[in-house]
Amino acid sequence: MARSNYSAGKRQRELERAKKKKEKAGRKRDRNSAGGDIPIATADEIQGGESLMSIEEVMQNMQGGGNEGDSNARAIPSRLFIGGLAWRVTTDQLRTEFEKIGAVNDAVVVLDRDTGDSRGFGFVTMADRKDAAEAIRKLHGQDLEGRALVVRQATERSR
Repeated sequence: MARSNYSAGKRQRELERAKKKKEKAGRKRDRNSAGGDIPIATADEIQGGESLMSIEEVMQNMQGGGNEGDSNARAIPSRLFIGGLAWRVTTDQLRTEFEKIGAVNDAVVVLDRDTGDSRGFGFVTMADRKDAAEAIRKLHGQDLEGRALVVRQATERSR
């Protein structure tokens, strides 16, 4: 009885399947490690050209010992997580709502990268941590566009 070439064809298909799997893993690795076009900012650029506060200035501000009239005493900014946003809330609306409490350095509503629609949360950076604490106290649970806001201190995302 003659042997069939079934096993040779099967081996060829398995080799092709393994090759495709390896190529797919390589593409995934390249996609995840891509980032050559992401700009890297220096600390001076982030601070708006101003120099960073010294350790002494930070400690003095934290202890509340800074003079209000002193031009060297700078407020420590605080980043807040804002959840429970209605889909139609814009970045400008978010900024306006928090500016009622204090100075806002930055506000952003996070958008879905595929559809461009709101993901229902955002971040606000208050210019002063005291204003941030006040914003948490006043706005947490308050209604904005028909939904209750969740306002809390932002934390680093765990990896």
